[in-house]
Amino acid sequence: MNLHSRARTCPTSRALLVARMEQEHWSVCAAAAAAGVSRKTARKWRTRHRLEGVVGLRDRSSRPHRSPRRLEPRWEELILELRRARKTILQIAAALKLSRSRVARVLRRHGLSRLRALEPVQLVRRYEWARPGDMLHLDIKKLGRIQGVGHRITGVRQSARRKLGWDFVHVCVDDATRVAYVEVLADEFGSTTAGFFERAVAYYRQLGIRTRRVLTDNGGAYKSFAFAHACARTRAKHRRTRPYTPRTNGKAERFIQSMLRECAYARPYESSAERRRALRGWLRHYNERRTHAALGTTPLARLASRASTTS
Repeated sequence: MNLHSRARTCPTSRALLVARMEQEHWSVCAAAAAAGVSRKTARKWRTRHRLEGVVGLRDRSSRPHRSPRRLEPRWEELILELRRARKTILQIAAALKLSRSRVARVLRRHGLSRLRALEPVQLVRRYEWARPGDMLHLDIKKLGRIQGVGHRITGVRQSARRKLGWDFVHVCVDDATRVAYVEVLADEFGSTTAGFFERAVAYYRQLGIRTRRVLTDNGGAYKSFAFAHACARTRAKHRRTRPYTPRTNGKAERFIQSMLRECAYARPYESSAERRRALRGWLRHYNERRTHAALGTTPLARLASRASTTS
């Protein structure tokens, strides 16, 4: 049962309404007034009950029995055939001399409003490297710099400040343990990204993790000579994701989602420095105390268990 927010009756109250009229011999006016409905509504439920019994008191679809203006099936087939040929709504409407709204209704009814609905559903392929350091996932997230609470919190746009630029959050996640290393830097140039990667490798080395591979997207920073030299110095094999396929680097993408939801966008900050301090505290919480849903434990606890099994 799916009642709308303004519904005056439900199947139980309708049964009571009918019982008052049929069994207790209330008048239609009295029964309708007691139920808070019109006399017409009271007569409707009494008639349905007489014809169909208790089943007649249930909710029905508001879809009409007849739709005289609906397109004939052959026209709908033509629209769907053109859509499967990847034609836009405007192109289909022009080819068949129909209005765009009519074509859009047909496509919406068949679940083809978006062209991506024509693509086959791709199977999710989950993977996990066996040893810590077998694969590091790198990514960068831009966050707008902060100078005082903005209009999204105050609702006042008159005091909007000029654009302050961006903070670049460089992220590194170990595939096997999900231990993360994060720095907030001023840009995403190749030299900056290479320096971050070398510091990340040093951080993991302190935890007893030897970096063997690194996975990045196809951003310019990761295709630079500086980053290639950093990979050579750390003896890490560099792999890139397939173009336009961010899910290949899904562990870094998922970490960024958690970081935004639980820290960066969790509360208003007065300044970018305050947000950076909060991010450092949240990162310690993520690695040491926060239970990772996919692991069932914390990243550092996973690292300790992997180290004990390999030793």
